[in-house]
Amino acid sequence: MPPVCQSVRVIRAVVWDVDDTLFDYTSADREGMRAHLAAEGLLAGWGSAEAALVRWREITDQQWARFSAGEVSFEDQRRDRVRVFLKARLTDAEADDWFRRYRTHYEAVWALFPDVLPALDALAAGYRHAVLSNSSLHVQDHKLRTLGVHDRFEAVLCAAELGVSKPAAAAFLAACEALELAPHQVAYVGDHPEIDGRGAADAGLLSVWIDRRGLSAASVTRADVAAGPHRIGSLAELPAILRADTRFGAPSTFG
Repeated sequence: MPPVCQSVRVIRAVVWDVDDTLFDYTSADREGMRAHLAAEGLLAGWGSAEAALVRWREITDQQWARFSAGEVSFEDQRRDRVRVFLKARLTDAEADDWFRRYRTHYEAVWALFPDVLPALDALAAGYRHAVLSNSSLHVQDHKLRTLGVHDRFEAVLCAAELGVSKPAAAAFLAACEALELAPHQVAYVGDHPEIDGRGAADAGLLSVWIDRRGLSAASVTRADVAAGPHRIGSLAELPAILRADTRFGAPSTFG
């Protein structure tokens, strides 16, 4: 059994993921795409709106993986999402125009999760705050300003500008460096059990996985299991975790 260090980890800052952590991306993407496809006259070709939405999400995940691996630029992954979805050879300008029309519908339904502002208010006096996202600064800066929370964060760091994506330790360490804090002084809150939960823990941060889907032991994949020392269903649980005397160097609770 590994030795247990008895020093106390004092958390001084919280670094946040954005999509599906602070911002209800899944709902906005679903409702925005549904409205966009209806406006474009494309729903009939899919049989149902749900089938089209499932395919759009699959393509988004595939192209995002290419961007995260450094195979394509942020702009090109977005254009390729459109080309694959429409099964069409589009110029960059044509793909950009289609995505811009979709974005109008998508942005119209942007919203924070209901527990976000209460949590930020509860933590405002005791902790510094920053953002680390696997997106681009242009996208997330605009999103945070539109949602009215940009001023809550000292720094906003994104993979497109950093040149490295979560779950790589370098991404999390870049956020710590921006705050001039050691990893063990920083908590990371994100919705993905592997990219956020395990990635942050492996980089030495206090990892908090916000499990908004309510995954059960029977439904999660191996990658989902025990993705962080702390698994919460609501941000209302976060203040208590950050205030707790967390023993720095204790054996990980990862499976």
